[in-house]
Amino acid sequence: MDMNLLAALDALLEHNSVAMAAERLHLTPPAVSRTLSRIRHVTGDDILVRAGRTMVPTPYAQAIRAQVRALVQEASTLLKPAGALDVATLDRVFTLRGHDALLAALAPTLIASVGEAAPALRIRFLGEDASGRQEGLRTEVDLELGASVPTQPEITHQVLGEDHLVLALRRQHPLARARLSPAKLAALSYVVVSRRGRLRDRVDEAFADLGLSRRVVASLPTSAAALEVVARSDAVTVVAKRLCAGLCEALDIVQRPLPMPVVPAPVVLSWHRRFDSDAAHRWLRARVAGTLQAALVQ
Repeated sequence: MDMNLLAALDALLEHNSVAMAAERLHLTPPAVSRTLSRIRHVTGDDILVRAGRTMVPTPYAQAIRAQVRALVQEASTLLKPAGALDVATLDRVFTLRGHDALLAALAPTLIASVGEAAPALRIRFLGEDASGRQEGLRTEVDLELGASVPTQPEITHQVLGEDHLVLALRRQHPLARARLSPAKLAALSYVVVSRRGRLRDRVDEAFADLGLSRRVVASLPTSAAALEVVARSDAVTVVAKRLCAGLCEALDIVQRPLPMPVVPAPVVLSWHRRFDSDAAHRWLRARVAGTLQAALVQ
């Protein structure tokens, strides 16, 4: 079915005239006459029949007139350019998924700023998918925050910056104030952060480049859980410096620079490209990006 036939049928039923319908549709009368022939063929009804010098609708045409008008108006509403976004009345639920350190740095400021500007908007924060896949961006997730650049062509992303990794240890730890060397660090007991339960990460690669290896005693799924262990033991961990600064301070944990080069952790914001032109989504992701970029330069 050619949906253009509906617009032509609406014009014909409004004016009961091929010439006047043609004027409304900005077409020639012969073109509208051909369209009327196609409508008659599709519906199996004459639609308009001549009565003297005018045309009158058939009973079927009269019966469907209101329905045709409603369909055309609904289609016009759907296809017209979106109007300006009224944030103050925006009533929508957004789902954000990401690494716990990113969500912890983002959530307090974002909730406060969004609540002030868009009081009816609600945000659902979810932890990272243990599989590491970004399948949720096709369905239930609006924005994803992590350290990986997506490879799927339908996923759009923005690199917001990066955060350097630092050693985290309790303030009373024997090495909290001592001079650190790669050899001293390799001798410590580590808890690592891995949503998949991995016992190795980029820090092990840095040690390997120096011919060293470290002792990992456990992996935990979140930075918060790893720092809780560090706060109560002589185990240490490696976390993002700025993103975890608040939690480290709350737990009385000291951050120390690593004495060997380790690749910084990027901060990547990802979303499905179907949201590229969504005004509300654009507004929220700009808020998310601005909040995290500010956190990364503190």
